[in-house]
Amino acid sequence: MFKRISTIGLGYIGLPTAAVFAKHGIEVIGVDVKQEAVDTINRGEIHIVEPGLAGVVKNAVENGLLRATVTPEPADAFLIAVPTPFKKTGAEVPEPDLTYIESASRAIAPVLKKGDLVVLESTSPVGATERMADWLAEERPDLSFPQAKGEESDIRIAHCPERVLPGHVLEELISNDRVVGGMTSKCSELAVALYKTFVKGECVVTNARTAEMAKLTENSFRDVNIAFANELSIICDKLDIDVWELIALSNRHPRVNILQPGPGVGGHCIAVDPWFIVASAPDESKLIRAAREVNDQKPEWVVNKVKLAVADYLQANPDKTAKDVTVACYGLAFKPDIDDLRESPALNITKSIAEFHKGKLLVIEPNIDAITSTIGSEKLKLTSLQESFESADIHVLLVDHKEFKNQERPKTKYVVDTRGIWG
Repeated sequence: MFKRISTIGLGYIGLPTAAVFAKHGIEVIGVDVKQEAVDTINRGEIHIVEPGLAGVVKNAVENGLLRATVTPEPADAFLIAVPTPFKKTGAEVPEPDLTYIESASRAIAPVLKKGDLVVLESTSPVGATERMADWLAEERPDLSFPQAKGEESDIRIAHCPERVLPGHVLEELISNDRVVGGMTSKCSELAVALYKTFVKGECVVTNARTAEMAKLTENSFRDVNIAFANELSIICDKLDIDVWELIALSNRHPRVNILQPGPGVGGHCIAVDPWFIVASAPDESKLIRAAREVNDQKPEWVVNKVKLAVADYLQANPDKTAKDVTVACYGLAFKPDIDDLRESPALNITKSIAEFHKGKLLVIEPNIDAITSTIGSEKLKLTSLQESFESADIHVLLVDHKEFKNQERPKTKYVVDTRGIWG
């Protein structure tokens, strides 16, 4: 049924998905706007960090089942997995930016043929799949689409949001249930047949709008619960209570499971998706919005804790100035043991420290090789864990990477530990 599949977007979701399809014997054409990513993949290499992915991609490329290009080619199914960020308008409630979805839709439209399936995997606000269908219809008036022809349409369209955890993507792509929301029942049926190529979990069928809302709901649920933990950490700090001990004690109740606080919430999902709900129903989403604001404000609270630590250090060392104080920041990624910096509170905190701190700033991030101009300022310099422990005066733990968990607490009182791993 599906001899060739095309994945549009070869990032943290698109590339693993392409690789898994290829592993199951289907020819895959990956499309990405970045020539460097395309060239890397065509060499049988990868440009992201994901356990086990390098070997799968290498084998798929060598076997002729995976090839990357910057220009869409004909296929039987197209999976769109491109970013869905916010528009940079400064509005109180961020507005979703569907520019990447629109560009991808218009790019594949010329190579569509009757019987093709188009699946939107990008996490999207409610109604995005329908808008994608409209963009495709605008480009291809010679073909019929579900919004006009229903079950008899030439092109099938569905939404199937990714539901995987970075660091476990290859496993969860296969084992997790998938929510499949077709614009018609035949759209859903074809999409289920596609994913059943490798998905061992259940493919649960619904409509496109409900599928879109399901992904937003899952991440908003997590965001609200993280906000509770983050708010607790701020309250406990004021009351001189160890929040991690408090949570551990509270979680001994059989019906309580409080999450762990941190420096904020990052990643392209949890830090973004709740705003899609708020933007679509601002008057009805009071709790979701409040949680988002709590988590968005946590990085500023952490920065203030670092400022206090610098002030305390200078008070204890009156012979020194701020220029003499070395601050070390541990971790830039949005979660442990990955290289993904999208919406990372750790990265934003480190940038803020670089702006206010007059002294030396050390950055320890074991999952990236360099800090480019797109990541941060020239002041951000990667260094080793050993150097930071030997030379830093103030230590700021932002991400609980395994390398940091295995390290004893710095032998100083000037430690800002946002993850509670150094005690």
